[in-house]
Formats: sequence, C-alpha cells, structure tokens
Amino acid sequence: MTSSDVLDTCLSVQLTRAADILLADMDRLLVVLKRRAFEHKMDVCIGRSHGIHAEPTTFGLKLAQAYAEFERGRARLVAAREEVAVCALSGAVGTFANIDPRIEAHVAEKLGLRPEPISTQVIPRDRHAAYFAALGVIASSIERLATEIRHLQRTEVLEAEEYFSPGQKGSSAMPHKRNPVLTENLTGLARLVRMAVIPAYENVALWHERDISHSSVERGIGPDTTIHLDFALDRLTGVMDRLLVYPGRMAENLERLGGLVHSQRVLLALTQKGARREEAYGLVQRNAMPVWRREGQFLPLLKADSDVRRYLSEAELEGLFDLGYHLKHVDTLFARVFGAAVSP
Repeated sequence: MTSSDVLDTCLSVQLTRAADILLADMDRLLVVLKRRAFEHKMDVCIGRSHGIHAEPTTFGLKLAQAYAEFERGRARLVAAREEVAVCALSGAVGTFANIDPRIEAHVAEKLGLRPEPISTQVIPRDRHAAYFAALGVIASSIERLATEIRHLQRTEVLEAEEYFSPGQKGSSAMPHKRNPVLTENLTGLARLVRMAVIPAYENVALWHERDISHSSVERGIGPDTTIHLDFALDRLTGVMDRLLVYPGRMAENLERLGGLVHSQRVLLALTQKGARREEAYGLVQRNAMPVWRREGQFLPLLKADSDVRRYLSEAELEGLFDLGYHLKHVDTLFARVFGAAVSP
C-alpha cells in the first residue's frame, strides 16, 4: 500500500461528504422555489426572447423552470457523488502485489465507499472530472436564475427585485439606488465554481500509472469549489425566499406594446381562414410596425385594415386578444414539474 492509496481514499471521503452538504443545500433551495412558484403560479408577465417582448407567460412558470433545472442538477450531483465514492488500496501500480484485496474491501465498507474495480497508483480521474463538471452545471443554473432576477430588477422593468432591508445602502453616492448586489455576487461565484471544471478535465490524462500533476490542482479546487458552491446555494435560497415580486408592474409591462403580444394568434387565425402564410405574416406585420413606433394600438389597427377584415370579423379579432388563451396549460406544466401536488 502507498501513501497515494491513503490520500486518494481520503479525497473520496472528503468529496462525498461535501456532496452531502451540497445536496442538503439544494433540497432547501428546491423547497423555496416550489413555494414561490405556487405563490405566483398565475401572475401573468411578458415572456421575452432576445430580450424583446414575445408572448405572455407567468412568473410561476419561470420559477417552475428553475425548480426543474435544479432538480436535474441535484440528480447529476447524486450521480457524481456515487462516481467518486470509491476506495483504492491496491498498491504501487494497482496490482495488489503487496496487499490483499480483502483489506481494500474492508476499508471501503467502513468508510461507506466501494472498491475501485481497477486502478493504477491512483483512482482514475475521470470520476473526479465528472464530479466537478456536475458542480459547474449547478453553478451555471445559479447564474441563469441570478441573471433573470438582475434583468427583472432593472429600473425599466422592475418586475421583481432582491429584498432591500430598512437602512440598507444601495450606493455610497446615490441614496436612491437599490442594486441587485446579491445576484451580481452569485454571478461571480458561479465563475469561480466553473473555473475548476477544465483543470479537473486536464487531471484525467496522467502519465502511465500515475504522475502528480493532478494533486496540486485538487488541493485547490477540492475545498475552494465546494465551499464556493455551498455559499452560493445558500445565498440563492435566501434571495428567492425574500424576493420581492410586483404583479402590477408585470401587468403594466405586458401592455407596453399595445397588444402586439397577440400577433401570433392573429397570424394563425388568418391562415386558418384561408390566407397564405406569407400574406398573413405581411398583414400582421404591417399593422404591428406602427404600434412599435407608438402610432396606435394593435387591435384598432387590425380592425381598420380592410385586407384583414376580409378574413376576420371584429368579434373574431377581439377574441384573439384573450389573455387567458396563453394560460390554459399552466396546470399541465405544473403537474409535469411538481407532480399531483396542489401546493407545496
């Protein structure tokens, strides 16, 4: 048995214990996301693609998406924990020349690990690469949700914002500021976690039965990455638990484009009434562009367009502007994410 055997097995124990802590962090985050998703299940807001108003969605669906993403991240972490939960006490090149394999099996059982089926002088580092890759994906999910909150907190949007406590300072120079400092911090922490992924990949390609180019890397990324992710998950849980949400502002923003969010419904309705797709697109677009220029509202312009009216009556056009049309499958989506639960 070599010192490398002992060190590698100790590393396995440390990484599995760290994974247990991170899994507990994720469980707490999932509880909060589920509660807030149900709380805002039917709070309608504008969905955005390319940063531009697209079609209506709900804030609850945004949070349900985050819940599903972190649930996948949790499953990846469970698999990654399983991957590194191995013990290797197999000698200088992994042949058990000077140690009985039963000793390895005994130690593995006592430590809650499994014997590595076949090793060199060290446990194969593809296991560790998968572990840090899983942490990196979780960090990216943290940044994705943090970025969404940062955008929603912008002055021009202000549909949600971080909790701002009495007496808190947003800026040392401008007393009116309420900056998204926690989610900005989370974005930075995510970069630190992902920083470990490439070095972990590079640790896989060791010379022959082993060199030590990996060990100095792991002494840094092992504790630093897991501690950073632990802190980030805890911080995100606090942000989402106390997140301020403004359904009234969501409704205001939804109406900013004068009804253009219903353009696809009008387009489809025209094609269903016999208009060619390109013709229907042109009719909708030529009435949409003046609304972009703040030269009217979409529905009155459509009603006044004789070419549109050849296909659709006023009553039919008005029916296409029903907001509830976009919400009819919210329950279906919630059931897919949360199962049959009615509430958290």
